[in-house]
Amino acid sequence: MMVKDAEVRVCEALAKNLKENPMVPHDVAKTLAQDVDSVAMPVLLSSEVLDDEDLIEIVRGRNVAKQVAIAKRQTVSENVSQALVNTENEAVVASLVSNVGAEISEESLTKVIDDFGEVESIQTAMVSRPKLPITVSERLVILVSENLKEELAKRHELPADLATGLILQSREHAIISLSSEGDEDDLEKLIHHLQENGRLTPSIVLRALCLGDLNFYEIAMARLADVLLVNARQLIHDSGSLGLKAIYEKTGLPKAHFPAARAAIDVARETDYDGGEHDRERYSRRMIERILTQYGDLGVDFEADDLEYLLAKMGDLPADSLDVGWKELSPKTGRLS
Repeated sequence: MMVKDAEVRVCEALAKNLKENPMVPHDVAKTLAQDVDSVAMPVLLSSEVLDDEDLIEIVRGRNVAKQVAIAKRQTVSENVSQALVNTENEAVVASLVSNVGAEISEESLTKVIDDFGEVESIQTAMVSRPKLPITVSERLVILVSENLKEELAKRHELPADLATGLILQSREHAIISLSSEGDEDDLEKLIHHLQENGRLTPSIVLRALCLGDLNFYEIAMARLADVLLVNARQLIHDSGSLGLKAIYEKTGLPKAHFPAARAAIDVARETDYDGGEHDRERYSRRMIERILTQYGDLGVDFEADDLEYLLAKMGDLPADSLDVGWKELSPKTGRLS
């Protein structure tokens, strides 16, 4: 009887008193949720009587205030989240991705990035979520990098190619760090995503290896060579001289990077992280020292032992200058045979 009262204040009072009551009849809760905003809000935010079908119907009613209220519920199912994302309303989507109680599918999160990836508030909300699919995280890294590149060039008058180089380094570091946060399935998904989008570059593959991320390197090599992961691992870690060379040739990666890969695999076989503070940096330092020795034996000089410098210079080396090393490099000694 009170629901049918013409006075809004009566229904407002009713909604506030019944918003968390699980015994409210479904038709009463739904009627209140479809009322004017001041009546509907308490019920939309809190009532557990409303089901997904009710909430999706209200979302499709195009009332933004009600959509935002639904997005802020303590829990939001994937189906309701999808309906909210499909509104393509910035305020609604920002409220949803800020809600840690909202279950949002990878498909919906990808659409959020497609629609609002450049919006800083939504970027921040996405980054703050407790768990993101690894492919979505990678997309965020790219977006943030592109925005940062524009800021660098604009604020500090950097040449475009220098800004791009700096951002590429940071981006690849960030993407590799993502790989350590998931399991092997997540890593395979990330590397497939990188390859599909043209971002599984020679530099990120070698960078991962030089930082000691063998899983990333192995899966990337398997993907680039189009072979099973178990076969790729056998070839990469073959104690003879032919396994790594065989799979490397199949990947199409630059010949100039092969001596570095050979040296890095040898270091990985012989050493591991020491478990102390900054052990990753020390591991990478040992890797780079071996790489420099390898290139020195081939008659190639580098002027610095920084990984970024090496990656840049290796990309400039003519393939024919390394043909001898490509044919005769020994995996056992790390020197020309």
